[in-house]
Amino acid sequence: MEYGSMLLRTVLIYFIVFLIMRFMGKREIGKLSVFDLVISVMIAEIAVIVIEDVERSMWEGILPMVVLLIVQVGIAFIALKNRKLRLWFDGKPSFIIAKGKLNRDVMRKQRYNLDDLLLQLRENKITNVADVEFAILETTGKLSIVEKENAETKEQEEPQKEQQAKTAADEPILKPQSQTPARFRFEMLPIPLIMDGKVQDENLAKLDKTRFWLKNVLQEQGVHDFKEVFLCTIDHKGKLFIDCDKKPRS
Repeated sequence: MEYGSMLLRTVLIYFIVFLIMRFMGKREIGKLSVFDLVISVMIAEIAVIVIEDVERSMWEGILPMVVLLIVQVGIAFIALKNRKLRLWFDGKPSFIIAKGKLNRDVMRKQRYNLDDLLLQLRENKITNVADVEFAILETTGKLSIVEKENAETKEQEEPQKEQQAKTAADEPILKPQSQTPARFRFEMLPIPLIMDGKVQDENLAKLDKTRFWLKNVLQEQGVHDFKEVFLCTIDHKGKLFIDCDKKPRS
């Protein structure tokens, strides 16, 4: 009878944990932050206790798991509009390599050694550190890689650039549509300027730009208030991506 009860509990807990993980959403399945990992471990431990102790009521395991589900989903909804809360729970990505140079201070702070770096570079099919322009250690522990431009590609692009320069010299000079610079310090990486309606002053400072400049650029796109913008990024060519919570005013 004890084995039958354990078998029944195992099947029931399996479906309960399955439903809880489904309700948590694909974000928790696709990646595990520290917060997600803690929730998952606690649910697993509670499930094991309920399965092993056949004298314990099933509700003593189901109720705590439901509470954890409510806590996780509730915090996830609050964090949708609160970036500070997201950073507090998930942390910030760290630049292990920036502009082709190893950042030893960041590696020391993250307790990230060279063996870890070389291993994850090989997992990204990169064998030479010199080929890396940026390496970002994400909050999930994954290493995102931005490779340097291939020398052969540059050689192929040079004749095209010379031809474009000759063509431009024969055409009348046009006034630029915006004050956006042609190149930025963090090449190839889109930089967030506004997130959740809040201006990222730290990133503006990296670009030697101000809120006044950003406001003027947004007004050219028909956006008159920072709070209207859900996300605004800028790439190394000065191209803006703007996603508004509501339709910009004309």
